[in-house]
Amino acid sequence: MGLIRIVSAVEFTANIKTILGDGGAEAEQVAVNVLVNEIIAAVREEGDAAVRRYSTRFEKCVPEKFEVPLTLAKEAHESLKKAEPELFSALNFAAENIRRFAELQKKQLSDFEVEIAPGLFTGQRVIPIERAAIYAPGGRFPLISSVLMGLIPAAVAGVREKILVSPPGADCIPDKRILAAAHLAGSDRIFALGGAQAIAALAFGTETIPRADLIIGPGNKYVAEAKRLLFGKVGIDFVAGPTDVLIITDAADLSEDEVNLIAADMLAQAEHDPDARSRVLVPGRMAAQQIERALEKRLDSLNTTEIARSSLEAGGLIIIYESKEEAINIANKIAPEHLELHVSTPTEWVNNLVNYGSLFIGSNAAEVLGDYSAGINHTLPTSGSARFTGGLSVRHFLKTPTSLRCTISKAVGQAYGQALKAAEAIARAEGLAAHAESTVLRSRAIE
Repeated sequence: MGLIRIVSAVEFTANIKTILGDGGAEAEQVAVNVLVNEIIAAVREEGDAAVRRYSTRFEKCVPEKFEVPLTLAKEAHESLKKAEPELFSALNFAAENIRRFAELQKKQLSDFEVEIAPGLFTGQRVIPIERAAIYAPGGRFPLISSVLMGLIPAAVAGVREKILVSPPGADCIPDKRILAAAHLAGSDRIFALGGAQAIAALAFGTETIPRADLIIGPGNKYVAEAKRLLFGKVGIDFVAGPTDVLIITDAADLSEDEVNLIAADMLAQAEHDPDARSRVLVPGRMAAQQIERALEKRLDSLNTTEIARSSLEAGGLIIIYESKEEAINIANKIAPEHLELHVSTPTEWVNNLVNYGSLFIGSNAAEVLGDYSAGINHTLPTSGSARFTGGLSVRHFLKTPTSLRCTISKAVGQAYGQALKAAEAIARAEGLAAHAESTVLRSRAIE
């Protein structure tokens, strides 16, 4: 077997569950579930003592106090400006684009009250949640960008208290560039805390860690499982699985430039993690072989070669399709986190593609721009969940409670009476007598 698996569309469709897999061994997932349940139960019962115990077990260092003074974030921000001016400028550029995009999203939601029928005034308010926690992973690759992607939409939404949570390094504080980004994005509090114990602490609250209304942000399998198990106790964005990309090309014979772009974008996804998934749809075997050769050639130049190779060998995929309709059907079944269109006429494809986290239209629209600097959010649905949800946005930090106001007069009483009668009929059909009586009392009043 070569570096990456090549299959026909027919073979893929017939064996889709086997080929795509579940992102991890079942036995391993059971073990993760058992451990995370143990951590959650301990944190719920013991608070800080359990958080400290599991942090000692899993983290590089356990700080005396979990909360990091905001002055350290400000100092890290000033230090970054002097020591890494190019990165400092890049973060500011990205932050401004993320802010502008979030503001555009917020404009799509507004308060309203409308007389939906005479005398029946229905309404909606757009209210920011009070306290949001943004989790920024440390590990092999501290995700500085995730700080901006979480905190800035929360700020635009008007969240009262924005908390940044990130694992401590060997010096007992989060990565200094993460702290710098937290200052830039306006974090109100910062905690040096990671793993499932961090999620549990934020879900329940402890002696020193505040209870959050919402927890968002990517993390490892333990963080993801903790979010899944605690959903309902606390709001979450979604449960994230391994990251993935699907690229579609319609060129049977790729130019050198184009094949290099496709290979580069596949490797950019593969280097995240051995479980990351890079896939491409091609119209013929020649294009498939060109991409495979380009992947082999480009792998050697990466300092993340080992991770990327493991990812491609374990789950990389090239699918050969016969028609545009077949390719679109497969893309919608996969429902990728990132979907790139390297096709000659993208507009002919876009309307029929409906399942993806973010769509990158044309070969110039690199997925990496979405990851970092173009303004769209990089926290996206994975593992096929793009079938039913979109990515993180300002809307996650807003709630839209509704209202009802009723007025009674000769002119409008008929609609109010009709609404009462309809509610009574439905209540009786459901067998809920007290519901029905509630409407009858009001009907008598207007009669």
